[in-house]
Amino acid sequence: QNCVTTSICWISRATLYTGQYLARHNFEMLGKGRTVLMDGKLTEMKLEVPANETLYSLMKKKANYFVGHAGKLGLWVDHIEYLGKGTFDFFVDEDGWHWRQMGKKMMHITKKNTGDALRFLKLWEEKGKPKQKPFFLNVAYFATHAVDGDKRQYLPQDESMTMYENDTIPIPATATDEAWQKMPYFFRDGQNEGRTRWGWRFDTPDKHQRMMKNYYRMASEVDTSVGIILKELEMQGELNNTLIIFTTDNGNFHAEHGIADKWYPHQESIRVPLVIKDPRMSPEFIGTTNDEFTLNIDLTATVLAAAGIDPLPTMMGRDMSVLYRKNGFEGEFEAATSQSRRKAFASTNGRQYIEPSSDGGGKYHSGSESSWRTEFFYEHPMHSHKYYIPASEALVRKDYKYFYWPNFKYEQLFDLKNDPGEIHDLFNSTNPVHQEKLQEMRKRFLELKEIAHSDSQIIL
Repeated sequence: QNCVTTSICWISRATLYTGQYLARHNFEMLGKGRTVLMDGKLTEMKLEVPANETLYSLMKKKANYFVGHAGKLGLWVDHIEYLGKGTFDFFVDEDGWHWRQMGKKMMHITKKNTGDALRFLKLWEEKGKPKQKPFFLNVAYFATHAVDGDKRQYLPQDESMTMYENDTIPIPATATDEAWQKMPYFFRDGQNEGRTRWGWRFDTPDKHQRMMKNYYRMASEVDTSVGIILKELEMQGELNNTLIIFTTDNGNFHAEHGIADKWYPHQESIRVPLVIKDPRMSPEFIGTTNDEFTLNIDLTATVLAAAGIDPLPTMMGRDMSVLYRKNGFEGEFEAATSQSRRKAFASTNGRQYIEPSSDGGGKYHSGSESSWRTEFFYEHPMHSHKYYIPASEALVRKDYKYFYWPNFKYEQLFDLKNDPGEIHDLFNSTNPVHQEKLQEMRKRFLELKEIAHSDSQIIL
């Protein structure tokens, strides 16, 4: 169950580059960061994390890697100023388009991403490899992001148009008017951007099929691109010597709950793919799945650890390779005694594991030296105004999820075991079990939110 801590591209990418929640890196608006009042003037803060504390800079200047970026940087800030001078051996930023005239021919962005990745690998083979420098490359595909403002939304490559041609794409079970009517009241005033984009993509059956087929075509094109890059690594003799992580920056609603795109704490929005190929992986884990709560804050720590670098004290995630290296975790996932619990929640590399939640007998926690997290805090800021994209927060567990909508002081509670589609809000339930769960999760939510917004050296 891999998830993002904020479901939108630029915040999620800032989290990758810094290893921090939005609550700490504060890059809440594309190209701007947060806007604060300084000396009586509103000031855009951009990316506030020092350049030498970002992932690219650490890989280049501390780990001595040959560093490249090919594709969507996703910040709209000067990469030299905010990610470090001399950080990149190769840098190409492509964002916001599917087709573009380049020279005498039309180029598709996924083919451009592929070509740039191959150019980097050839450059590394010529200049980095002879110097015994390993490489770090982020291939940041723009697909399957829609082209905002283009009513066609998804524009695949010509040769992909026969794919899925004779298929019928299943309609999600929660893509119903009933599910839409059960969304919070402030979604239904005609201004909600998720509902607006639903109208662009999914308001008729034919349109739904057309949009989803093109979406899947673009996803398949990314898959083809990954195969081409892996083939190049194989030809260079490096495929089995390379850590490969495939993931993305946010999920997507495809008409579930009567909306489109992302932002909110529902499963469709916060859950994202994660596929890892690691030469260090123990044989018993190869080809298996894992149901733990991994987060995008963990990506930074995982990459740094592979390069022999400890996460910085300001980073908030942990190395995911403990889930698939050696024999996995030693000991129990749930600390059974007070003595083992004290040991399990000791400090690690100067960063503290926080105490388990007071409910659940210790089974709800953010992890320990011998266990992985079983809950996490989710956040997303308001954009434009509270009816357009309202702020949303959540405490996410595998059995229940608590939502909080700060602009409206509105709470929700969902039983994920019995209601995985998050349709039946239990906030007003008279069942004592639900009322107790609501109180417990509200309390824990406030604890995790406060910790996330603090300067504490912690692992969440």
